[in-house]
Amino acid sequence: MKRLGAWAIAGVLLVAAGAATAGEVTLKAVNAFVADTFFARRFEAFVQKVNEEGKGLVQIKVVGGPEAIPVFEIGNAVRAGVVDLANTSAVFHANLVPEALAMTFTDQPIQALRANGGHQLMDRLHQQKANMVWLARVSDGLDYHIYSNKKVDKPEDLKGLKLRSTPIYLAFFRALGASALQVAPGEVYTALERGVVDGYGWPSVGVMDLGWQEKTRYRIDPGFYNVEVSLFMNKRSWEGLSPEQRQFLDKMVQWVEADNARDPVLAAEEKQRLQQAGVQILQWAPEQAEALREAAYGAGWAAIKKVNPKDAPEIEKLFRTGKP
Repeated sequence: MKRLGAWAIAGVLLVAAGAATAGEVTLKAVNAFVADTFFARRFEAFVQKVNEEGKGLVQIKVVGGPEAIPVFEIGNAVRAGVVDLANTSAVFHANLVPEALAMTFTDQPIQALRANGGHQLMDRLHQQKANMVWLARVSDGLDYHIYSNKKVDKPEDLKGLKLRSTPIYLAFFRALGASALQVAPGEVYTALERGVVDGYGWPSVGVMDLGWQEKTRYRIDPGFYNVEVSLFMNKRSWEGLSPEQRQFLDKMVQWVEADNARDPVLAAEEKQRLQQAGVQILQWAPEQAEALREAAYGAGWAAIKKVNPKDAPEIEKLFRTGKP
């Protein structure tokens, strides 16, 4: 086992993973997102539903959020069994499963990926490389956008801008000639205020939860990619469940994944609120919009082919059936 840090030692001292009494199992869970923000709320609803309907069968104990385990350590925590379950993104454990970035580059909803074998393939890679099960996808149909304090009307205008980045669009930003900087979400507001960054990449929802609209002047449309937030479970914890417990969790997964259908509607509502807050939407001309999206997907899929040339053709075949 890799050295996991002080937070892991504390985690081990909590309720043991998979502790069961009288047929009931309690799963320890961590949330990569701050409580009561957009990407936390769906997980919070999932936990509530499981705990209400799973009494005597399955319960979930949330041990904390990013203050308990840093987001880029959550993958290791799930892999090692420090926690049983995590509401996180494969973006944060791309060091363990680099092919998992395809889950964001996909143009297919989770239901299609389950039907065509894409989910099975990515789940197998997670099990083999990270001792994880890809349990559910809890965001689908949301775009990423570039938010900026400088007006940009075409891809070339992004050259030289200092943009807060994550691994998911690192290659894309570099391909644009922008400077990609890693800044913790809790520090972005101050970074914008002080001019440390000129902008940032972020989904079409959640900006206002963090108050960043106060320091943001523009959002570039179109968006790109398909924001991925998922539930990942330790493989041994999953295999330790009884058939009845697995069946129950499968039913809960169907429920939470069906709720993804609301995402485009919620994104449209947030766009309107951003405009009301003074953020200007820069609607690029069709040819400039196409150039931006081509650059985004070209850089993304090139990275997948580089890290796993053997499986990349099959991954792309299943995860990218159209041309974004």
